Amino acid sequence: MASRAISDLHPQLQPLAETFLRRCRDHGVDPLIVCTWRSAAEQDALYQQGRDKPGPIVTYARPGESAHNAMLYGSPAARAFDVVPLVGGKPVCDADHPHWQTMGRIALGLGLYWHGQLDAPCREFPHFQLSLEP
Repeated sequence: MASRAISDLHPQLQPLAETFLRRCRDHGVDPLIVCTWRSAAEQDALYQQGRDKPGPIVTYARPGESAHNAMLYGSPAARAFDVVPLVGGKPVCDADHPHWQTMGRIALGLGLYWHGQLDAPCREFPHFQLSLEP
């Protein structure tokens, strides 16, 4: 099962994720981290969805290509986290909801890359990533 633990994030991303969550709350957004680290098997299962398995395509990253299953010095260290805003305790999936833009502005202000940006190669509103050279 994919991790939601901030401790599974890259050491540079951990304090940024904490600050991101705090600032979201300060701006009236209730964020829920739904994924930090995921295994190669979990990434492969997501990649197969919409291809060899039923359902819509949810990722274009194969195992090892995702920032959610990067390695750091031989140990797992996710360079990204997925988060959704909650309203009334329920996740917001509507991309037009203003909470997404609030979270995006907060992330960009922290120097994170947000895949909800208009120039993102494939738009994925919940995905926030540390920009690191491979």
